Amino acid sequence: MDNLLSLVTFLPLVGALILFVVLRGEDETAQRNAKILTLATTMATFLISLGILAEFDSSNTGFQLVEEYQWLAGLKYKMGVDGISVLFVMLTTFLMPIVIGACWTVETRVKEYMILFLLLETLMIAVFCALDLVLFYVVFEAGLIPMFLIVGIWGGKDRIYAAFKFFLYTFFGSVLMLVAMIAMWIDAGTTDIPTLLTHEFASDTIALFGFQIVGGMQTLLFLAFFASFAVKLPMWPVHTWLPDAHVQAPTAGSVVLAAILLKMGGYGFLRFSLPMFPDATQLLSTFVMTLSVIAILYTSLVAMMQEDMKKLIAYSSVAHMGFVTIGIFAVNQQGIDGAIFQMLSHGFISGALFLGVGVIYDRMHTRDIDAYGGLVVRMPAYALVFMLFTMANVGLPGTSGFVGEFLTLTAAFQANTWVAFGATGGVILSACYALWLYRRVIFGDLIKESLKTIKDMDNREKAMMAPLVVMTILLGVYPSLVLDIIGPSVAALLDQVDVVQATAAAAELAHN
Repeated sequence: MDNLLSLVTFLPLVGALILFVVLRGEDETAQRNAKILTLATTMATFLISLGILAEFDSSNTGFQLVEEYQWLAGLKYKMGVDGISVLFVMLTTFLMPIVIGACWTVETRVKEYMILFLLLETLMIAVFCALDLVLFYVVFEAGLIPMFLIVGIWGGKDRIYAAFKFFLYTFFGSVLMLVAMIAMWIDAGTTDIPTLLTHEFASDTIALFGFQIVGGMQTLLFLAFFASFAVKLPMWPVHTWLPDAHVQAPTAGSVVLAAILLKMGGYGFLRFSLPMFPDATQLLSTFVMTLSVIAILYTSLVAMMQEDMKKLIAYSSVAHMGFVTIGIFAVNQQGIDGAIFQMLSHGFISGALFLGVGVIYDRMHTRDIDAYGGLVVRMPAYALVFMLFTMANVGLPGTSGFVGEFLTLTAAFQANTWVAFGATGGVILSACYALWLYRRVIFGDLIKESLKTIKDMDNREKAMMAPLVVMTILLGVYPSLVLDIIGPSVAALLDQVDVVQATAAAAELAHN
């Protein structure tokens, strides 16, 4: 089917426009209609996106389903997917109906709330499909606006502070990326991403402000992109916006933020940093992996000290993203396979954990761990589901969490044994904070009066959790579903990195 990517990308935007133009009023019927229309739009988007997967040929390592049109003066609207990006598109369309299901209890400014989520879905899908630098930058940055409004309007009591912190951190990081993109356009004469993937940026040592920059232009471009993607992921020490944003965001906002938006940072490293700046990647990989180990150990220790459930899971997300960057910058097959798998798996698991916190927050209106205890007595179904995702978060074999961590640790041992040793310590710490959280909330005596009338999950909440349960277990026992799709594209990426590095080494040898 022609224009399939554009159809999937802009269908949520069409739904948002219909909501904006057609629906009027804030009465209960109008609110319900807005929710139903939004859910129908996201479901239709997911069903149509299955066509992308059906038409995708994993043995073809190039970009597929490519669409190209003239856009602005000299700029192109160009979309396409490869083995690295196609599953992130599927993750986005898969999760959005679940996110809308989590919005069902919202009662204030429902139409605007739904419009923002539909707009956000369009922008997130566009990030993973964009094959033009300018288009990528526009949709990458535009995604800040709906998320900023979701946190700032429907968030908790400190929502304004959290929203501005989120916006400023991610925006300032991306300004450097814009400067780097302009430099790339001047050097290569194009903004076409497939062309830039084959362009060799200079890696000769240069002098800048009296300093000798080893790796030259590649190093400067790498650091500019790194500033943006490290904040988005987020990496230590630029991670502090994430716990605040999660704590203040409504449940649906937390799910989108953890499950999809963070993955844009990892995707950016795979799309730009590794293939376009391979010499700088080799030069700085130890530095990045060191930051990743610090992130894993530090944020795991901080998570153990939290009294707020959302904050604990937010720090856990930073730690798990540390495994992603270790896998990417190990620059081998297991590492990148593991990093992509970990990002997809984390999308399901962290999304489910934030939904789980939302379930009991809707009943008790508190996220304090001390406010709970003995929930297994009144909420056995909830206790079972929350246990599954707690175990998956720890990396229990048989769940998708295990596969990603195992592959990245295997890759780390090949690249740097000290990094692998430090990351393994993070696995142990994750078991400590996750099981500590579960024991205090779910087990113990049901002595708090306010909990004695609490009700178990209703059918809507079970329906939200069911697809996430299925995917977490399915990918845990049959990881080939993902690895067979991403494997050839990852191998091609590594071949490209090796070829560029070999060419640069040969040129340097000839120069000497």
